[in-house]
Amino acid sequence: MILQELSIINYKNLQQADLQFSPKINCFIGNNGMGKTNLLDAVYYLSFCKSYTNPIDSQIIYHDADVCMLQGRYQSEEGTQEEIYSGIRRRQKKQFRRNKKEYERLSDHIGLIPLVMISPADNELITGASEERRKFMDLAISQFDREYLRALVRYNKALQQRNVLLKNEEKAIDPDLLELWEEQLVTDGNYIHRERKAFIGAFTPIFNRFYARISRSNEDVAFSYDSQLNDEDFGARLRRNRQRDIMLGHTTTGIHRDELEMLLDGYPVRKVGSQGQNKTFFVSMKLAQFHFLLQTGRTTPILLLDDIFDRLDASRVEEIVKLVSGPEFGQIFLSDTNRESLDRILQRTGNNSHVYAVIDGEITRINE
Repeated sequence: MILQELSIINYKNLQQADLQFSPKINCFIGNNGMGKTNLLDAVYYLSFCKSYTNPIDSQIIYHDADVCMLQGRYQSEEGTQEEIYSGIRRRQKKQFRRNKKEYERLSDHIGLIPLVMISPADNELITGASEERRKFMDLAISQFDREYLRALVRYNKALQQRNVLLKNEEKAIDPDLLELWEEQLVTDGNYIHRERKAFIGAFTPIFNRFYARISRSNEDVAFSYDSQLNDEDFGARLRRNRQRDIMLGHTTTGIHRDELEMLLDGYPVRKVGSQGQNKTFFVSMKLAQFHFLLQTGRTTPILLLDDIFDRLDASRVEEIVKLVSGPEFGQIFLSDTNRESLDRILQRTGNNSHVYAVIDGEITRINE
């Protein structure tokens, strides 16, 4: 999928922009805080109906403005045109349209425009809570498996409803209602567990290849998918822990407690990895995710690279440059504070590129 044109009104510090993009490389140069990341985040928003950095829609509207608008025109490999519109008003439900038709459910949009973003914030994959790593699996799988996303939505609703019952101290718990929500948890939880396990099995060798190439080393890297469902029937464990859950007021068993352990030479990378190793780890994860989506999907994903060259040595930067300059990558949006790394990519990709300066939210093309 190629983003040909993007219109922005009041998205974070970007008050107004109308941009036309190269089908290959689009580079945004500027100092920190100028709006480069916000531009990439706007592209991300049109794929996932939410910001990469801020889950609260009202906070992405520019200062005291009342409305924010994004509109993108895309073209598929087959030449099909897609127009995606998002409008956000304060204290109102946001609008999201495909070719002027409103979505009944925002989840129906996920996967139409596959996209992978790599950003310094991805260090949370290494150092953050287990929720960050579950999100990584869920976002990767949801872009090519719509039933997985539906199962995830149903599971989270059932989990929320079961927890409401468990927390209700004013009256006795209805056992039939509790059983109903537990049946939903088991049905969707077992499906999600199988798909996560299959994904990690297929994803790991792809990741290993990327890590070995970028690091230029023989470091042993691996994943361990740890789940309560690995070694016990989900329904049986739910029933066995029911009284404990009532005492605690929440559900202690299920795929919402899964962990994806990341290992370097057999040890958790968050404990033994250097800054360069940690960054190589999550950059390799995201590039492997791109390659996985390329293999399983119907269209080439868009790749967003937000200031990823900092704190990497020259050899690792060189390998990333070689990788993203390859023919398997489609349209790329890339931001940085200087042109050195960008120019090395541009030299490899020829003249099919656009370069923009970003200063205080103003975006100007500089290689006309």
